[in-house]
Amino acid sequence: MRRLAIENERHKMKNVMMIAALVAGFGATSALAHATLEVAEAPAGSYYKAVIRIGHGCEGEATQKLRVEVPEGMVFAKPMPKAGWELEVTEGDYAAPVDNHGTAVTKGVKQIVWTGSLPDAYYDEFVFRAKVDDAVAVDSKLYVKVVQECASGMAHWDEIPAEGQATSDLKAPAPFVTVTHGEHHH
Repeated sequence: MRRLAIENERHKMKNVMMIAALVAGFGATSALAHATLEVAEAPAGSYYKAVIRIGHGCEGEATQKLRVEVPEGMVFAKPMPKAGWELEVTEGDYAAPVDNHGTAVTKGVKQIVWTGSLPDAYYDEFVFRAKVDDAVAVDSKLYVKVVQECASGMAHWDEIPAEGQATSDLKAPAPFVTVTHGEHHH
């Protein structure tokens, strides 16, 4: 009986240590978190649901505005409204006309802005849907530039690596999606 009690205590202690390690690891990574995309790949010609994850505010302040630039190569963008947040879109010209069921479309949503309040202690996701243009080359990266605005500061997640430079070398990298072989879903 005593042996069983000792084994149970060891098992409990092991679980407590694992949980403590996970909590410590989460704390370390959340302090260093950037704006990231939930899904890192999208087939050319498919619709992509961009889920932008925001893990913290600016130097302890609440996020009040999130500006997202829809990259060239993503077309027909539509943002998802968020309860309690105002939504604004800005349209602009595409680099080249895009076919939409036989009709040439020359412009669409180029920037999405959510305005509201996300306290620093919380995490949230901001979503838009767009089609990855058929003309985008496989293995290309589409960078989604994000600007996070707070009361007295901003965080720009908009750096794009130079040729031969790794994203991990950047201080504030833009999240990106890698284009894969197309499956042509509608």
